[in-house]
Amino acid sequence: MKHIHFIAIGGAVMHQLALALHRQGNKVTGSDDEIKDPARSNLAAAGILPEQEGWHPEHITEDIDAIVLGMHAKADNPELLAAQNINIPIYSFPEYVYKVSEDKHRVVIAGSHGKTTITSMIMHILREQGLGFDYLVGAKVEGFDQSVQLTDAPIIILEGDEYPASVIEKKPKVFFYKPDLTVLSGIAWDHINVFPTYEIYLNQFEQYLSGIKDSVTLIYNNEDEAVQQVVKSSAKHLKTMPYVTPEYHYEDGTAIIKTKYGPAEVSVFGRHNLLNMQAAIKVCMELGIDEADCYDAIGGFTGAARRLEKIIDTDNLVAFRDFAHAPSKLQATLKATREAYPNHKLIACFELHTYSSLSEQFLSHYAGSMDGADEALVYFSHHAIELKGLPPISKEEVERHFNKQGLKAIDNRAELEENVTAILNETDEPVCLLLMSSGTFDGIDWKNVSSQLG
Repeated sequence: MKHIHFIAIGGAVMHQLALALHRQGNKVTGSDDEIKDPARSNLAAAGILPEQEGWHPEHITEDIDAIVLGMHAKADNPELLAAQNINIPIYSFPEYVYKVSEDKHRVVIAGSHGKTTITSMIMHILREQGLGFDYLVGAKVEGFDQSVQLTDAPIIILEGDEYPASVIEKKPKVFFYKPDLTVLSGIAWDHINVFPTYEIYLNQFEQYLSGIKDSVTLIYNNEDEAVQQVVKSSAKHLKTMPYVTPEYHYEDGTAIIKTKYGPAEVSVFGRHNLLNMQAAIKVCMELGIDEADCYDAIGGFTGAARRLEKIIDTDNLVAFRDFAHAPSKLQATLKATREAYPNHKLIACFELHTYSSLSEQFLSHYAGSMDGADEALVYFSHHAIELKGLPPISKEEVERHFNKQGLKAIDNRAELEENVTAILNETDEPVCLLLMSSGTFDGIDWKNVSSQLG
C-alpha cells in the first residue's frame, strides 16, 4: 500500500484516478480549492473527500510516497512548494498513469478528435468478448461504472490528450504513455492558449510519433491530410496501418455498414463515427479478436456521454448532446445529424466555452462551420470570458465571424431558452435539436425546455 496525495483532486479525470488507486487498497488523500459534482459525491462515497477545500501545506508530510499534480494547480501552490521542499516524488497525471501501467500492454488513442469515441468503442468490444483490460477514458461510457480502472489486467486502453501534463511538466500528456499500439485519429488545430500556431500544434504529433519505440503498430486515419503528412514525416520506424470510412447507408435513421460478412446495423451514426469505428475494430483485431466478432459486438455500442448522446426522442423532436467545440467537429456533427435525419428541421445550438473558441484570435476559424443547420444559435457567457482572462467579445463580432445568414448570437441564458422554445413552437415539421458544447450552457435543463412546447 502506498500513500498517494492528489493536488487538485477535484478534476474530472484526476478524481477518477484517485478512486481507482483507492480501490486498489492505497491510502489516497487530496486537496483542491473547489470540488464540484460529480467529483464531490464520488469522493465522498469512497470516503476520500477532503475535509476542507483549499490548500493545506501542513498535510504534506514525509510519509507520502507520491504526489500527483493536477493541471489546475499553479506553480506557487503551497502544497506543491512543500512537497518540493522535502523531496517527495511529484508526478503529473500521465506520468503516474504510466508508472502504474508500466508492465501492461498499453494501447494509446491520440488525435485532435474522436479519441473518446474510439476508446469507448474498444472498451465495448473487449468487454463483449470477455477480455480483461484496464482503461482511462474522458467520458462516462455506457456499461462502465467509472472512467479509470486499474486492476491486474494485462492490457490498458488509454485516451491520450495533447494538453500539457502539469504546471511543472509542459509536454503533452500523451507523450508519457509510451504505447505498444497507438491510433492517430485526426489533426485539427486546438488549444491556442498552449499552441499559438497551427505549425506548433502539428509538431506535437510529429514529436509523439517520433518518440514511439521502433516497430510499434500505428493505426491512422488515412482520410486526414494532416495525419498523412505527420505519418509520412515521423512514422518511418513504425508499422503503419491505415483506416478509412466503410461503405454505408441509412434505413429509417439507422446506419447500415457494408462488411465482407454482409450488412451490419450499428447504433451510432455519422460518417466521422463510422470512421472511428474502423479504428476501434482494427485495434481489437490487433489484440486478437476476430473481425466478425468485432462487428457483432460493435452493433450494441450506444456511445459515450455527450458524444452525439440522444437525450430526447419523441414523435416530433429528437435532441442530441455533443461535445463538439472546434470548427471541424461542428461541421462533422452537423453533417452526421443531417445524414441520419434528412427530413427533420435541424436546429443547432453551440456554446463558445473553451479558451480557443472565446478568443477573438480564433473566432474567424468558425466561418461556415454552422452552415449545415436550418436554424443556428451561438451562446456565450461574459462570465466565462472573464474567468479565462480574455478580452470581451460582442454578439455582433460572433455573428460576423460565423458568417452564416440568420445565425443569432446570444449572451444570456434565459434568452437562449426563450429562443429555442420559440423556434420549436413555430415549427410544424419534425425537429432535430443539436446541442454542442464542452460546457453546460450555464446549466440549462433541455428536457425542461422541451416540455414547455405548445
